Amino acid sequence: MEIGILSTSGGKQLATLTVDPNSTLKELKTQIHRLKSHLYPDRQEFRQEPRGKGLDENKTVAALGLKDHSKLYLKDLGPQIAWKTVFLTEYAGPLFVYAWIYQRPWLFYGEGASNQPMSQVAHIAACCWVIHYAKRILETLFVHRFSHATMPVRNLFRNCAYYWIFSAYVAYHVNHPLYTAPCQMQSYIALGFWTICELGNFSIHWALRNLRPPGSKERRIPRPTKDPLTLLFNLVSCPNYTYEVGGWVAFTIMTQCLPAGLFAFAGFYQMAVWAIGKHRAYKKDFKDYPRGRKAIIPFVF
Repeated sequence: MEIGILSTSGGKQLATLTVDPNSTLKELKTQIHRLKSHLYPDRQEFRQEPRGKGLDENKTVAALGLKDHSKLYLKDLGPQIAWKTVFLTEYAGPLFVYAWIYQRPWLFYGEGASNQPMSQVAHIAACCWVIHYAKRILETLFVHRFSHATMPVRNLFRNCAYYWIFSAYVAYHVNHPLYTAPCQMQSYIALGFWTICELGNFSIHWALRNLRPPGSKERRIPRPTKDPLTLLFNLVSCPNYTYEVGGWVAFTIMTQCLPAGLFAFAGFYQMAVWAIGKHRAYKKDFKDYPRGRKAIIPFVF
């Protein structure tokens, strides 16, 4: 049977493929790549309508109800880059930017700033910042399993700008010679809460890793493991985001720094958007999904 492939932009005919009813969309992507070398599989997205939802590449032609001379629309997603590469780049930046500004270079503070005394909180904050992003890099290398192999290259610049600029903004204020630290009691309590959130975030990531078999895109309902820090799964769909936000709130209280608070708020807003999307997807995909769970904030949101 023959399937016509049209562009989502203007409906231009791109190709006519001879396929078997049991062929998957992934196999169709391979055929298109042979015809148009710049359209490698990760750059392609099939749709049944020009502005419709992207189709699962593992579905067969027959499962989609396509017949001889049916049409599929193809969206060119643009140049792609591996998710792992994006994560490593956007996380390495904040680590090195903060560590550099922590040394009080003359470029930011002028000559002699590095010789002035620095508060203990500034030292602790630098350690926390470096540990957090080192943890993210190690998780990217050894823990995370990505459901999608790539993302558009343009997102790399946006993501890096967000992380790198905020890192410089926070580091400049916390490491400034005129920075005034809060009382030790406040900082130590916040440090303890930050530590719990970091451990909790890792515990959730490890549980999610074990939820998906290697090399598969299988989806299951996340549930608590024997690790007590994963009990948050009973209350929210995305406890990794809950712990992440908690960690940055703790960092803000520990440093009592407004830029850190702005970074925490910006992160919460974006993670709340992601959490809502994942929460809705879980409820849609699993009829027996726990009804009492919220998206990111227990009992509230």
